[in-house]
Amino acid sequence: MTVFNHLERHYVGLFLSAMIIYFLVYTQTSIVLFSVRSENVFLESSCSCKTCVMDPMDDDWFVYRYNPSVSPLLNRKNSELPQDTYNWWLGLQRSSLNVSYTKVMDQLFSLFPDEEHYSDGGPDRCRTCAVVGNSGNLVGSHYGGLIDFHDVVIRINKGPTKGYEKDVGSKTTHRILYPESAVDLDNSTHLVLFPFKILDMQWLISSFTTGHITRTYMPVRPTINANIDKVMILHPGFIKYVYDSWLHRRGRYPSTGFITLIFALHICDEVNIFGFGASSDGTWHHYFDKTKMNYKGGPHGGDHENKTMHELLQRNKISLYKGY
Repeated sequence: MTVFNHLERHYVGLFLSAMIIYFLVYTQTSIVLFSVRSENVFLESSCSCKTCVMDPMDDDWFVYRYNPSVSPLLNRKNSELPQDTYNWWLGLQRSSLNVSYTKVMDQLFSLFPDEEHYSDGGPDRCRTCAVVGNSGNLVGSHYGGLIDFHDVVIRINKGPTKGYEKDVGSKTTHRILYPESAVDLDNSTHLVLFPFKILDMQWLISSFTTGHITRTYMPVRPTINANIDKVMILHPGFIKYVYDSWLHRRGRYPSTGFITLIFALHICDEVNIFGFGASSDGTWHHYFDKTKMNYKGGPHGGDHENKTMHELLQRNKISLYKGY
């Protein structure tokens, strides 16, 4: 009887030990599976494109610079500027300091759309965007069909399409401009004003109403043909964000082209860049120029902008088409 009790206690002990081991193994496995599932949820693609701007978000260099909470476009709700942003923006160029910013905002949004844009992001969206600069490296590129294939085609300043369709395409969904670079637009194109000063906003109002503003620091067009329902205004705070976060305050302020690139990163899921940089012979000129005048330089941190753009390329946040 004593031997039997001893064996019984032995087997019970073995059974309990086995149960404890099974429990520990099961618990650890569950934790691992939960972690994998959690990681998969975290790594779930932010869009349905093959590559997405926001994937992955474990890139410290990108996360340090990219702030998804920054509003790219101005509306009545977000128009109040922090004092430091307002002061910096006023200092970009000579501005009319006696003008009421609040009054200008009231005038803007009594004329133009006052709404949120591009807040429809998610895993089911794939918005492909072509940012088309004006570099001479587009000449002979035959990129026209590829550019037009994108959902959004953003062109900068006066870059024409007529006569250059084979290399630059014919589609324009967004045209970036300011008073000194204004051109007429068709009814389907968004006019995106980049306001470097309050006078730029006043000019926009004037160009659709009285046409009384004919000069800034140079003669400008008093009126412009464009769809009033497709007007957008870049947020002044976005310009400062690009300057602070992306350029680390190099130069006086960012170039229009570089701001457009960062703007595209905020409204697009996949960003492809055309017509940026020098031509194959090292010259910096516009594809529509008859003479190869060198445009490199100015108040912008051009070298740092170029370096940052290539860093984005290496990190698969953009694709860059050089034309050669």
